[in-house]
Formats: sequence, C-alpha cells, structure tokens
Amino acid sequence: MDTIIKLEKIDQYNKLKGIETLHPLISVFDNTDTENLPNNSRIHFGLYAIFLKAGHCGELRYGRNNYDYDEGTLVFVAPGQVLEVNNTDNYKPTGLALLFHPDLIKGTTLGKQMSQYSFFSYDSHEALHLSLKEQQIIKDLFSKLEYELSQSIDKHSKSIITNNIELLLNYCVRFYDRQFVTRENINTDILSKFENLLNDYFLSENPQDIGLPSVGYFADCLHLSPNYFGDLIKKETGKTAQEHIQLKLIDLAKERIFDTEKSVSQIAFELGFKYPQHFNRMFKKNTGYTPNEYRSLN
Repeated sequence: MDTIIKLEKIDQYNKLKGIETLHPLISVFDNTDTENLPNNSRIHFGLYAIFLKAGHCGELRYGRNNYDYDEGTLVFVAPGQVLEVNNTDNYKPTGLALLFHPDLIKGTTLGKQMSQYSFFSYDSHEALHLSLKEQQIIKDLFSKLEYELSQSIDKHSKSIITNNIELLLNYCVRFYDRQFVTRENINTDILSKFENLLNDYFLSENPQDIGLPSVGYFADCLHLSPNYFGDLIKKETGKTAQEHIQLKLIDLAKERIFDTEKSVSQIAFELGFKYPQHFNRMFKKNTGYTPNEYRSLN
C-alpha cells in the first residue's frame, strides 16, 4: 500500500472517478462509466458513502476482513474509516454510489439521528445483502436523489435531499432487521457462543486480571464489530449485550454472597470490580438491597 488518499471533499472523490460535481456536498452516480479508484491504495474517508454493488467488484478490505461482494450488496462507509483498494487489471466498476459530506446534514433531523444508523460502524463482512425487490427500492431512491441534483439549487433542495437520504437509511434499517431474521440459525449460534464465553470469563482469572468484561471483548471473540454484535443481541433477545453481562454479574453476586467466609469487598474484586462501592451501587440498583442487606435477608 504505497498510496494514502485523504478524501475530505466531494469534489476530490468526483475527480478521482472522472465525474462532474453537481453539488459541493453530495454526489450520486452510476459507477459503470467512471474511472477506477487508484489501485493498491488506502483511502481515508472524511465523507459518508453508500455503495450498491452490482456484481463482483474486485477486492476491498476494512482492516483484517475481506468483503464478500455478493451482487446486490450495500456497503456503508462513515467519516474516519479507511478502505483498501486492490483491483485486478481488467476490473470495471459497476453499481451505484452515494457520497455526502457531514456538513450536508448539519442542523437537520437526519444530522441529529445519524448515530442511530449503527450499520455505518459494522465490519465489512456484516454487510447488507438485498433481495431484488429491496434493490429496486434503493435504486429508486438513488434516482430521486440524482434527479434532485440535476435541478437548480434552491431553498427546498437541502430538505428534499436530506429527507430522501433519511428515507433510504430507514429502509436500510428495515432490511437489516429482515437480514437478522433470515439468518436466525447463525444468530442462535452466536447467542449460544456468547453465553458460553460469558460463563467461561467468570470461571477464569480474567475478572481479577482484566476487570469487568466489555461488549467489545465478546464481539472481538466472535469476530464481529461491537455495533453489529450489540444490534444482533438486542434484536434476538430484547436486551442489550450490556444488560446480559450485568444480569450474569447479578446472578453470580447473589450466589457468592451466600459464602459468608468472604467479605463483600472480596466478592466484588473476584467479579472484576475495581472499587467495592461500584459493586454495591450496581447490586442495590438491580435488587433493591445492598449486598450486606441481601446476605442478612437470606
């Protein structure tokens, strides 16, 4: 990887692709007649990007993971992310692309709720795979955005553009929910592995050595991004991954409090709490009693 390209402006990306800039903060285009991105390069995005892939598109990597590139796959990129581009000599770009600058959505409803679209932080192997009907919905929304950019900019342009992007992203939320359901067997396997990892964690010396386990720790063990892992657990169980960890802590704490040979502080340290008072607060919040009150009741 000899080349590092920082893309901070829409016009920079458009020039790389050999297309006209119709709006300084957003670009929508069909990749078929565009230039290839520089091969063997790393691209640092300062922009949001959504790519609808239409077939095999070469090799792309986010960190350690290769993208699987099924046809009808949506790729999401957020500002701050880095993509590596490795294409074959006869590679021709295909599919649709939408890029927009964070400034486009500042002060809008979309700007205030961008953090809810957690799939921008999913790893590449957690991509959104669309059915033919879903692809058509996304293509129609791309077309509406493309049409709006072909018009003269006026006082309505920003709201129409951002509303259509918001609608597109809301459809993506729906399609991801569908994908979680259709991959139920895989999700069940992940849930089972999560439970086993959670049990193994507290049977080991990890709590004393590392401390309380984080959602990121288990996501990494399962080779998933924290956001995807958290969303999967919440959709499958109705509880967040953090709530599952806390419920496990409470169950273990209740069990160990019966051992009167150990002080509450010892139990807290064994469970991974750095300070006993943090353990006391968590226990009372979840049970209504302090650890000592719970011990005396039982």
